[in-house]
Amino acid sequence: MDEEGTLSPFVYWAQTDATITLRIELRNVQSPQVELEEQQLSFSAIGHGAQGEKKYGFTLQLLRPIDTESSRYRVLERNVEFSLNKAHVEFWPRLLEDTKKPAWLKIDFDKWTHEEDLSDEARDINDDFPGLYEKMQAEELGWPSKRESLKKVYLFLYNLWQFVGFLYITVVTITRYVKNGPDSMEGTYAAVGWMMRMCQLTQLLEVLHPIVGYTRGPVIPALVQVGGRGVIFFCLIEGEDRMQTKPVIFYLFLVWSSIELVRYPYYMLRVYDVENGFITWLRYTLWIPLYPLGFIMEGVVILRSIPYFEETGKFSVSLPNSINFGFYFPNILRSYILFFFFPAMYKMMNHMYHQRKQKIGPQTRTKKMQ
Repeated sequence: MDEEGTLSPFVYWAQTDATITLRIELRNVQSPQVELEEQQLSFSAIGHGAQGEKKYGFTLQLLRPIDTESSRYRVLERNVEFSLNKAHVEFWPRLLEDTKKPAWLKIDFDKWTHEEDLSDEARDINDDFPGLYEKMQAEELGWPSKRESLKKVYLFLYNLWQFVGFLYITVVTITRYVKNGPDSMEGTYAAVGWMMRMCQLTQLLEVLHPIVGYTRGPVIPALVQVGGRGVIFFCLIEGEDRMQTKPVIFYLFLVWSSIELVRYPYYMLRVYDVENGFITWLRYTLWIPLYPLGFIMEGVVILRSIPYFEETGKFSVSLPNSINFGFYFPNILRSYILFFFFPAMYKMMNHMYHQRKQKIGPQTRTKKMQ
């Protein structure tokens, strides 16, 4: 029984990348009561179930959020069917937040297909979701998925490494400034450049994480941020010794590190579905001043680098040559500043604005489905 005086009906669930479907085995349903929240579904009704004509009901605490506005249900003659649209398109490792699944909750393998699979051709479920039966067996027995657990450990350690790296950069940079004042700026790269190099190299993994399904979210924003920083650091700063002693490097490293000192603790908590209101607020608020500052610092680095690369010809390819191809690196930098700098800044700011609106903006938490 789900609560006193109420029996639990058999419920069969399945999923696509975008939806969760529930089939409640209950006939001749009367007076259904449904309440749907972002991560909770409550159902009760009088109907004919496994134990005859009685009152049945249950409450499911879902693993991840759903879109309450677009989710629907319908009462049929022999059952009740729910179609719950996921807030994020992704495959859930299980349905419930709790790893222990109630005995009346079953897997509906007949409906377990991709939503884009509209053909009449029969398909093996393991072609769509390799290892699904092993995952379901682990869920039935109350065991956490080994692969899911290892993935979480990896992501936690990755975010911890980045946090420690940027914390080191921040502490060393500020300590040197407190001790030596503005004179310390010239030696910022010499003091912490090696750690920034390590952090930037490992950040390349953040482009792969959404591709292989380790994290949610689009690839393009990650590619823009990681790729843009990579060019600034590895090409313009490490590629020209004279840039490494400029005061702008001091400010750029501090801005980059300040962003990451909030971002990575937030991700560490989210790996295990822990929500801290203050850290979430910082994550989706501090970018408002820091992202524009970061872009300005990066623009200064680009503009200061152009004369150096004109002088040295580094990264440029001169004609004539065997492949009859010319490439003038300073012109690429000028073109980026003229045509792509502000669009890239707008894209990142717009992406963060929509994320902030989704995370801490006004939301409708509960909706009674009709």
